[in-house]
Amino acid sequence: MANLEGRVALVTGAGRGIGRAIALRLARDGADVAVNYRGSEDAAREVVGAIENLGRRAACYQADVGDPAGCDAMLERVIADFGQVSILVNNAGIGSSGIGRPSITEATDEQVQLLLGANLLGPLHLCRALVPHLRQAERSDIVMISSIAAQTMGPRMGVYSITKAGLEALAHTLAKEEREHGVRVNIVAPGLVETDMGRNLISQLPGPDDMRERDAMSPFGYVCQPEDIAAAVAFLVSEDARYITNERITVNGGGF
Repeated sequence: MANLEGRVALVTGAGRGIGRAIALRLARDGADVAVNYRGSEDAAREVVGAIENLGRRAACYQADVGDPAGCDAMLERVIADFGQVSILVNNAGIGSSGIGRPSITEATDEQVQLLLGANLLGPLHLCRALVPHLRQAERSDIVMISSIAAQTMGPRMGVYSITKAGLEALAHTLAKEEREHGVRVNIVAPGLVETDMGRNLISQLPGPDDMRERDAMSPFGYVCQPEDIAAAVAFLVSEDARYITNERITVNGGGF
C-alpha cells in the first residue's frame, strides 16, 4: 500500500465505477480526496462518507468536465477547501456505448461534440487550469484514464477511439513539458471493466450480456474490476513510481 499521507487528489467522475474505486483507493493510501460528479449527488456523497470513514477528508463537487466555466468554479472551491492539490485523475468520460456505437459516417455532430467535450476537451481544460497550481507542490501527478480503444481502433468505436487517442497525446506532450516542474503525467488504459459503462457496452456487443458469463471469456477467468484500475493509479502516484512519467499502463489481462 502506498503512502499518500499529506496529499490531496481531485478525481473526476468519482461518484461511481472506476472513479469511485480510484477515490477510495487513494483515500486508503492516505490521500484526502475531492470527489467530482456530474449527475448523481447521492452517489458522490456516499463516496465522501466512505472516505471519511477511512479517516480522510473528502468533499463532493458537481461539475460537468465538458463545461469550462463549471470546472473553473469547481477548482476554485477545491483549492479553497483543501489547499494544495497534488494529484489530478482525469477519469470522467462518456463511452462509445453512451452514443450507441455509431460508425464514423453515422456519427452526428452532436455525438462527436459530446464525446470530445467529456473525453478530451474537458481533461485538456482541467490540465491547463490546474497545472500552474500543481507546479507548486514538491511532487505532483496527473493520471489520464484512457482505454484500449486508443490502441485497437475497433469498428463502431471510432469517435470514442479518437477522443481517447487525443487524451493520450495530451498526456505524452504534457509529461515532457512539465517534467522540469516535478509533474508526472501517465496513462492507465483499461479494457472491459465491470461497471455500468461496461455492462452497457456488452449489451451492444455480440456475446453474453451477463458479466459472469463473460468471466470465462476473459484473461485469468474473470472480468477486470474497478479496483484493478485503481491499483494501477495508486502505484503511479506513489513514491514507488517516482521515476515514471510519460508512460501508459494497459490493464486488460494482456489481451485485446
